Amino acid sequence: MAVALVAVSTSGPLIAATTAPAMAIAFWRNGLATLVIAPYAFLRRAPRAEILSLSRREVRLALLAGLVLALHFATWVPSLRYTSVASSTALVATQPVWAALIARAFGHRVPRRAWFGIGVALAGVVVLTGVDVAVSGRALVGDVLALLGAVFAAAYVFTGAAVRATVSTTTYTLLCYGSAAVLLLGVCLVGGVALSGYSSEDWARIVALVLGAQLLGHSLFNVVLRTTSPVVVSLAILFEMPGATLIAALTLGQVPPPAILPAAALLLVGVGLVVTSQRDLPAIPAE
Repeated sequence: MAVALVAVSTSGPLIAATTAPAMAIAFWRNGLATLVIAPYAFLRRAPRAEILSLSRREVRLALLAGLVLALHFATWVPSLRYTSVASSTALVATQPVWAALIARAFGHRVPRRAWFGIGVALAGVVVLTGVDVAVSGRALVGDVLALLGAVFAAAYVFTGAAVRATVSTTTYTLLCYGSAAVLLLGVCLVGGVALSGYSSEDWARIVALVLGAQLLGHSLFNVVLRTTSPVVVSLAILFEMPGATLIAALTLGQVPPPAILPAAALLLVGVGLVVTSQRDLPAIPAE
């Protein structure tokens, strides 16, 4: 879990340090991950047989998960061009709050403790965005994009939970990452986003992002989930927030202002209350 946490904590700083277009980073992150997973899925008998036997419902849900995952990356990755790693990572970590609200919209009961946590977390959002507005109006754009990224991440978890009930992790991630990559590629082509011509340093950062946060981090968290409660894993993933902030401070010089600390504390406490108040909660995804 510690190795996975370090891996995912590098995500925000790597994206912030990469000068390639944000949408291109989002595409390559999913596209390269798909290329790594595909041989494993198609060359092994069990995953290949499962892919061929998927029902229409399972395929539709997996593709829907890919759509909302693409929307997540299309909002969160660009947010790091406008606001700090600390603010973006903190705001995208509110995804359990939005997951609880989505569950409520679909008729699921939300415990009183979770409602209290939602209130605390939203108070943290207000304080953090207020701090960023005081710094620059541009940062507010990044905050809004990070919050949208959190909402789409919550929808991704909600949809993915339905698919994962009957579909293996390998098959699900192949379809999900693959469809997200296709959608993001389409956006890049329509928008005229450059998909190549980057410096060797940028390519190295993109590869590190794919191998570290996308594959190593997520894969290890999936391994941990076999023997550890999703609630414990979700709480551990919240430490990505201070981890990414520390890495960004050391490598990018992005030292957050002291005023952000109360907001971060409110977010951690609020999201923690939401996570620990719900049974059978799918682990929140790390970045």
